Amino acid sequence: MENRPQWGSRAGFILAAAGSAIGLGNIWRFPATAYENGGGAFFLPYLFALLTAGIPILIMEFAIGHKYKGSSPLSLARISPKAEWLGWWQVAISFFISVYYSVIIAWAMSYFIFSFKLSWGNDTEAFLYGDYLKLAEAPGQTGSLVLHVLIPLVLVWIVTLGVLLKGIKKGIEAANKIFLPTLIILFLIIVIRAVTLDGAMEGLHAFFKPNWSAIGDGKVWIAAYGQIFFSLSVGFAIMITYSSYLPKKSDLTNNAFITGFGNSAFELLAGIGVFSALGFMATQQGIPIDKVVQGGVGLAFVVFPQIINEFPAFKQLFGMLFFASLTLAGLTSLISIIETFVAGIQDKFNISRTKSVLIGGGIASICSLLFATQGGLYFLDVVDYFINNFGVALAGLVEVVLVAWVFKQLSSLQQHANEVSDIRIGSWWKICLGVVTPLVLGYMMFDNFRKNISENYEQYATTFVGPFGWGVAALAVILGIAFSFARWEDGTLRLSVKEKGVSK
Repeated sequence: MENRPQWGSRAGFILAAAGSAIGLGNIWRFPATAYENGGGAFFLPYLFALLTAGIPILIMEFAIGHKYKGSSPLSLARISPKAEWLGWWQVAISFFISVYYSVIIAWAMSYFIFSFKLSWGNDTEAFLYGDYLKLAEAPGQTGSLVLHVLIPLVLVWIVTLGVLLKGIKKGIEAANKIFLPTLIILFLIIVIRAVTLDGAMEGLHAFFKPNWSAIGDGKVWIAAYGQIFFSLSVGFAIMITYSSYLPKKSDLTNNAFITGFGNSAFELLAGIGVFSALGFMATQQGIPIDKVVQGGVGLAFVVFPQIINEFPAFKQLFGMLFFASLTLAGLTSLISIIETFVAGIQDKFNISRTKSVLIGGGIASICSLLFATQGGLYFLDVVDYFINNFGVALAGLVEVVLVAWVFKQLSSLQQHANEVSDIRIGSWWKICLGVVTPLVLGYMMFDNFRKNISENYEQYATTFVGPFGWGVAALAVILGIAFSFARWEDGTLRLSVKEKGVSK
């Protein structure tokens, strides 16, 4: 088998996998999603989705990467040359995510600095869109580069590519051993402070109060599967790539459970912190909690600065902690996202890691400049929506169907996982991947296509949604197919097909 780099320890791999899964979506997507889909009752379909889709797919991707010892394109090509295009599609999805995700981290870095003097003032919405982003008048307008977004963006790329240039053990593993524990400590401090604020209990009551009637709504179950899918870093090459660096003796199943439940524990922690703070804000302003609930960019960069302004003491410290947490959560995910195409390029074209990082990271960093322009937020919004819903989710569905039904790999992967794991997987795993997950993801995709064909996302003009929404999602597929036609250098694929399975 080729000389592939390895993680220095099992803890290093788990921290890296968890660091990839724990990202911005845990903090700003999960709390609002849970609240809007039954509150405390949402945790039932959420747990069901974790056990029937999230962890089973994690086990599958860990087993693929560990058994076939390659990046996503190489591992899938070793299953069958006809599957290679899927690996490149996943890599292309990661590429598109990296170019806008890096910009959000740059915003968080800026807001960390703004926290020192509460520079966002009293009108936080006007500050974000006007003073900071200098937002263009209409979607599709590029405008000029925004200097105070560009400077932290350059810093984000320097840090990220610097980590990747150091390699697996000294770079990614070392960074996650620092970043992830620091993130958890910072966020614990935020939560402890938030739950002691006036009105925090009202916020928590709103978050945890179960609306059991919501359990009967199919949309709630779809939302649960969507949250699990988007938050666990499955379906777009990351976990296959990361597990390819595991040594021969690795407990794949246990690692998957630890990663899955660790990610969910942080989401729950985020929900407690966010809703405690929202309850405080609602109490201070004398309005119902539902008037202040938001997700996404609005929660992080409009609502939280408002909350910080209302703090009785240590406003600056709370702001610094929150935006430092966002920055760290973003960096651990961005590192894993970029590693997918660094590994893919390195495997396919047999070039050094340094060249691969500089080529892949260099192109991505240049492309990210679009999102640092005055029209960047609009581009980010539409690309993020389409690349997640018609990239990540669709690629995940195709991956499960190809592995389970077309190439019939579930028995082989089950045997491989069981040979190296303490927790043995049985027929439940095959049923989840062969039946439950394809049905749920299939319905999700059908519903997404139906809604987005009948009505443009956010009422954006077709001339904007067409090229930057549907166009980007389609381009990822086209790039995947195109790269699969390139020849493998030095017989990488041929050698491994002969030896595949030796990694047991």
